[in-house]
Amino acid sequence: MNESVIIDAVRSPIGLKNGKLVGIRPDDLTAQLVKNLLGRNENLNLDKIEDLILGCAFPEGPQGMLMAKGVAALAGIPEQCAGAVVNRFCGSSMDAVHQISSKIEAGDIQCGIAAGVEDMFSVPMGGFNPDFHPELAEQEYYIGMGETAEILAEEGKITREQQEEFSVKSHTKALKAWDNNQFENEVIAIDVYGESLVERDEGPREPDLDKIKSLSPAFLENGTITAATASPISIGAATLLITSRTFAENNGLQIRASIKGRSVAGVDWRRMGIGPLPATEKVLAKTGFTLDQIDAIELNEAFAAQSLYVIQNGSWDISKVNQNGGAIALGHPLGCSGARIITTLLNVLEQQNAKRGLATMCIGTGQGIATIIERD
Repeated sequence: MNESVIIDAVRSPIGLKNGKLVGIRPDDLTAQLVKNLLGRNENLNLDKIEDLILGCAFPEGPQGMLMAKGVAALAGIPEQCAGAVVNRFCGSSMDAVHQISSKIEAGDIQCGIAAGVEDMFSVPMGGFNPDFHPELAEQEYYIGMGETAEILAEEGKITREQQEEFSVKSHTKALKAWDNNQFENEVIAIDVYGESLVERDEGPREPDLDKIKSLSPAFLENGTITAATASPISIGAATLLITSRTFAENNGLQIRASIKGRSVAGVDWRRMGIGPLPATEKVLAKTGFTLDQIDAIELNEAFAAQSLYVIQNGSWDISKVNQNGGAIALGHPLGCSGARIITTLLNVLEQQNAKRGLATMCIGTGQGIATIIERD
């Protein structure tokens, strides 16, 4: 079987409401990233890129019209490259990575690009015209994500204070990573139509503890989750160049990691935040690794309560989790986040001279997704 390998991975800074990234088209944002990715790998003949799969949670409006093929054209990739958009909500771009990886391992292609983008300001959560099935609505299939996190907080006896402590650490770790140039190799500065150059994530900030403690519950009147303990609405993109090992060796491309395992899992949609637990169990079983053999973990921080529930119930070593901060500090642009956390994981492994990492996340509608990568 062919082995799929990651040649390179980059992401944009993640922008917040009223920030400098708001206003750039998501296809232009992604195309800039893809151009930079290819520019960093000059040995690659662009004619050999066979497919570009792009994850997006709400592919309509400026994120519609089969954006992936348009991104390829904007990035200067020849017309022979195909394109597809995949929607698995928060797991969309990790699914794009899985699809490119699987195509390579099946021998269908030798070289492809996986990407993800979400502009949560130009396309609202739920899209422009949501239409709910009445039977599913009765079953709470469309339950709000914040409410699902409140369910886990209550079930796991996770206090507001514990959530706030987790969130503060997310910010302090992200700020430290920026101060120590640990995002330097993964973040590409974005030119917003000549009006501004965005070089840094807009989310991480020095925590104001008094303000955090003063916030009202965001989802339930007597709830424990606030705006400070949930990932912020945001805009961002990420992209990876993935090939077969043979293709990389034959074309003078440096391999940064191999993709060792992939998994998805379904769970109760009312407890969608538990998704990383069965997804992780499945990918560990498929690869034969144990959790102790995982050196670093990137867990998408949809909510502090959800993250803590997964870490506690999975008996994960919290010191291995999100060592450069997570989505509570950085932001969670839905369709971007899967590719983003794999990109961050790759850099964390390199910074620590570690070997093996796990990226995993929960998904609205009740799912989990996971990927294991390994440095050569």
